Amino acid sequence: MIGIIDYGMGNLYSVSKALERLQYEYVLSSDVNELARAKGLILPGVGSFRDAMGILNETGLADFIKEQVGNGKPLLGICLGMQLLFEESEENGVTDGLGLLKGRVTRFPGVTSTGETYKVPHMGWNRLTFHQENPLLAELEEGHVYFVHSYYVDTTKDVLLASSEYDVQVPAVVGQKNVLGTQFHPEKSGDLGVAMLRNYAAIVERGGL
Repeated sequence: MIGIIDYGMGNLYSVSKALERLQYEYVLSSDVNELARAKGLILPGVGSFRDAMGILNETGLADFIKEQVGNGKPLLGICLGMQLLFEESEENGVTDGLGLLKGRVTRFPGVTSTGETYKVPHMGWNRLTFHQENPLLAELEEGHVYFVHSYYVDTTKDVLLASSEYDVQVPAVVGQKNVLGTQFHPEKSGDLGVAMLRNYAAIVERGGL
């Protein structure tokens, strides 16, 4: 069973429906006792990094997530949920994240090196380029996935599993040990996104990577 963490700022309906289509059992909850019984966790997210971390800290979910990850439980962050996995964000002032992965969340500059402007947020379908093998990407081919975000993560190469280009290199899939994340919405990314969620369910089912 997968536990979808409900802290009031997630794309809960679409993630839940995607797991239903995969016929994978899940629980949607903010109750740490209920979530603790799940074999793996999903941290969704839409909105402000600072607001999200405020809720996670106030409710005790931040400490719960760190404890569960420390015990080896798989965790998948989606969109803002992926950004929350990192050390800090500059959105609305510098805010500490969960610190499970090394990196800083920063805003797209909106201006290229040649002075041309481009649209922020980054919204639409962009192609993935794979950089490392990982069970989350097992038997998948590079393809297009759906992004909606104004901030991206500046992180290290060892964490980068796949990227996309939007003026800068955008970490699109990240991972280290049992902590995984996608900047895009796999539940809205067609067959490739669904296959990635299926791979995550398989990771959870076997107890980790």
